[in-house]
Amino acid sequence: MTAADLIDGAFLAYNGRRLREACRLFAEKMLADDVFVAMSLTGALTPAGLGMSCLIPLIENGFVDWMVSTGANLYHDTHFGLGLKMFQGSAEADDVALRRAGVVRIYDIFFDYRVLLSTDAFFRQIARQEEFQRSMSSAEFHYRAGRYVAERERVLRLGRRSLLAAAHEAGVPVYTSSPGDSSIGMNLALLEVEGYGLRLDPLADVNETAAIVYAAKRAGMKSAVFILGGGSPKNFVLQTEPQIQEVMGVAEKGHDYFLQITDARPDTGGLSGATPAEAVSWGKIDPNRLPDSVVCYVDSTVALPLITAYALQRRKPRRLRRLYDKREEMMATLRTAYERVRRKRLRRGEP
Repeated sequence: MTAADLIDGAFLAYNGRRLREACRLFAEKMLADDVFVAMSLTGALTPAGLGMSCLIPLIENGFVDWMVSTGANLYHDTHFGLGLKMFQGSAEADDVALRRAGVVRIYDIFFDYRVLLSTDAFFRQIARQEEFQRSMSSAEFHYRAGRYVAERERVLRLGRRSLLAAAHEAGVPVYTSSPGDSSIGMNLALLEVEGYGLRLDPLADVNETAAIVYAAKRAGMKSAVFILGGGSPKNFVLQTEPQIQEVMGVAEKGHDYFLQITDARPDTGGLSGATPAEAVSWGKIDPNRLPDSVVCYVDSTVALPLITAYALQRRKPRRLRRLYDKREEMMATLRTAYERVRRKRLRRGEP
């Protein structure tokens, strides 16, 4: 029995049924040829090996078109591309003893403190290069960094191990909603102290992500969001629609498909537990598409491998959209739409 057959035949009720609905929504609707798929990553997923087991296959098969991630996921992803090691450990270990031994712990994942130092040095070394000495979106930074990680993989004969390298090869733009909130951002901040010119522009990220969504809708296509966890990446991928509708004043209805894997409760009022129905009130989700929304209350380390296996068994690979290469074209389309709205506002004397 394949994983997909198991899910279809045995996940019949409660959260099991929710997971089956999540798998079917992703494979049958979100992966249609006319849908742009965005993914957001929160939580320590790449240190757990989910980059290699799930995220890279999803990217390489054309199942993820663009991405918003915490910087931490991208930083720890880079360890693998540099040939550095991480180990299974125990969550009940003595952290004082680990500190004395130079061992860092992410719950039940252990790695040598020198892994951090080596990865820090890698990012500082590449970011000192001339091609980085200007302001750029986080997607451009990650694309350029991914080329260096891919080359390190090639030299070390590692095969594909890094999400950043895979995204570079596939032309998948990867954004970070809080670029200073990670070890990558910390190292880039040090280069600013040293006088280097690299600046990550979060406002460029806001406009580029909105342009991706608008380009899909303008072409008569659909937009889907696949949310792992919650937090800032969740809001960043969803706020593209309010940016288009509320701020720019361009007519739009919201994302068409919403799939979230979370362990956060909605009744606390936190964003990580915010439901797709609540997102409708913000214009983030098209109210007419609310039935095409699934929230699965399962740990991402359980759900993502199953959803990935289901999709790979039920869908053929999709053509890579290479949205990174089309950023300027998509921005031009969004600017044109906004300029029409702006001229109307000026004629009416509105701010």
